[in-house]
Amino acid sequence: MPANEIKVTSAGVVAGKELLIPTGEQGPTLPHVQDWVTSRLKAKSPVKDVSAAVLVKGIKQWAAYEEKAGGRKIRTVFKIT
Repeated sequence: MPANEIKVTSAGVVAGKELLIPTGEQGPTLPHVQDWVTSRLKAKSPVKDVSAAVLVKGIKQWAAYEEKAGGRKIRTVFKIT
């Protein structure tokens, strides 16, 4: 399933999950999310699937991953099409 990387902003917590709102900006389109995960693992940058801990407004299918970069965490969200 193709996936588009999207930019999101946090809008608080709803039902125990973080609500993310897309900003409208889209990144690259990948043939499958697993391609991105595999590239991160090959680069020795472990990622954690946090899809169950977030809600993305207006999108029915998404995948969210979190990785550590220095002292902070970076969240990457994909819209599954």
